[in-house]
Amino acid sequence: MINTSTRARLFALSFSLACQSTFAAVSPEQVGQLGSSLTPLGAEMAGNAAGTIPAWTGGLPKDVGTLSATGFLSNPFGNEKPLFTITAQNLAQYQDHLTPGQVAMFKRYPDTYKIPVYTTHRTANAPDAVYQAARENAARTLMVDGGNGLENFSTAVPFPIPQNGLEVVWNHITRYRGGSARRTHVQATPLANGDFVPVYFKQQFTFRDRVTDYDPAHPGNVLFYYKQLVTAPARQAGDVILVHETLNQVQEPRMAWIYNAGQRRVRRAPQVAYDGPYPASEGQRVADNQDMYNGAPDRYDWKLVGKREIYIPYNSFKLDAPDLKYTDIVKPGHINADLTRYELHRVWQVEATLKPGERHIYAKRVFFVDEDSWQIALADHYDARGTLWRTAEGHLEPMYDRQIAWLGTETLYDLVSGRYLVAGMRNEEKQPIEFGFTSSTAEYTAAALRSTGIR
Repeated sequence: MINTSTRARLFALSFSLACQSTFAAVSPEQVGQLGSSLTPLGAEMAGNAAGTIPAWTGGLPKDVGTLSATGFLSNPFGNEKPLFTITAQNLAQYQDHLTPGQVAMFKRYPDTYKIPVYTTHRTANAPDAVYQAARENAARTLMVDGGNGLENFSTAVPFPIPQNGLEVVWNHITRYRGGSARRTHVQATPLANGDFVPVYFKQQFTFRDRVTDYDPAHPGNVLFYYKQLVTAPARQAGDVILVHETLNQVQEPRMAWIYNAGQRRVRRAPQVAYDGPYPASEGQRVADNQDMYNGAPDRYDWKLVGKREIYIPYNSFKLDAPDLKYTDIVKPGHINADLTRYELHRVWQVEATLKPGERHIYAKRVFFVDEDSWQIALADHYDARGTLWRTAEGHLEPMYDRQIAWLGTETLYDLVSGRYLVAGMRNEEKQPIEFGFTSSTAEYTAAALRSTGIR
């Protein structure tokens, strides 16, 4: 007979092993599925049974179109017409493939909101080096500190075969974005009548393996470096945010600084995290709303609900077209629905519930993550009463010449106030996005902020 103390030790051991398996890498047999039944980044290779989602055949070729002098890619699907358009009137027919946030938008804007649905094209891909890194990550990357950090991680996509919701979220946070990028983009927070003042940003980020002094043998805890300068309007011009995004933000919280041009002063900015106010957004989003979701995951419990087939924004070349003005895009209530494109894709559904004792303005969030790119495509945000408050859309546009599944324009709609935020617009800009450069960490120091922010 097993005595009480032995039984307790066995229970503790089994519990420990169970916890370890939760955060363990997958088996060699599972890794072998990458590139066969699964794509190199872990999506299902095959199409769906109905034939409405095709098989993945490698994504868009790099030479499928042309690149203009101002950095705009030609639209390889420019001649396609919608298969059908979902409206408030025919909503019930398509509701199984919609999210609660999309349904709420139809109810909030029954006369103007619509979802034009096009033929599905699985265009997302990445360079071979990223595929190789994902394969190696699948065999060795672990979540540590209760899932709040990563160990033995390289480049992008630590968990191409995810076992839980938090692993899916880590795939989004670390997904491949070209290694580094510089761009000018415009944000608007229109009033209910559509009036807006554009805010212009110069933004750049560099992942740790693209800095000149990166040492693979001693990678440290920084995941990437990020800097954002406001260039207009005049009252905000010269303000700069600097972020060192850490891989384990519980062990070492995100390091952030703000340079205020009016005060000519650099100061630490711990509020640039979680539900701290996002600069120049007029209260329409918080810090971890940017990029659909970013930052430390420790305030939520994460549940992997499963996979669904959803109409999500995809191949959004039309929305990024250089012949558009920002006033063509920004309309009352929501962006111009005639410029959007949705396709049926498989997504991972992940539900985040605020932990007891933790604080955040969003008590629950539900993410719908594209299986091919690990980009959050749609996100619903609930308040403390359980009411759906805000819904976000990420309009993915593949930079096929660079093999980057790029988040072009993102929106965050407030279903209560009727206001919204749209960011990432660059239609009227003449400076291309620059990918793949290397930077010195000296560009991302608090001391460098003052020179960056000079008006």
